[in-house]
Amino acid sequence: MDFKMMLTTFGMIFLSELGDKTQMATFAFAAESKTRLAVFLGAAGALVLTSLLAVVFGSAVSRLIPANYIEVGAGALFVLLGLWIILSQGGK
Repeated sequence: MDFKMMLTTFGMIFLSELGDKTQMATFAFAAESKTRLAVFLGAAGALVLTSLLAVVFGSAVSRLIPANYIEVGAGALFVLLGLWIILSQGGK
């Protein structure tokens, strides 16, 4: 197992998930619920499943498209979405 890749992935995902809308939704569910373990297990299961889908689809797409194209495309998509969010919020 590539522990460096595992720790790098853990660090990046952990930092990117802090304060995002998924964490806020989990926070809200935990605040309302008496069964916090159920909230934890539901949230953890959802994150594991979405991560599994990302790994499976990422692996399949990488067989068709070179990794550097995927990285550039993902970066461009993030920039475009960021601009769209900034510009669409301007009128509100």
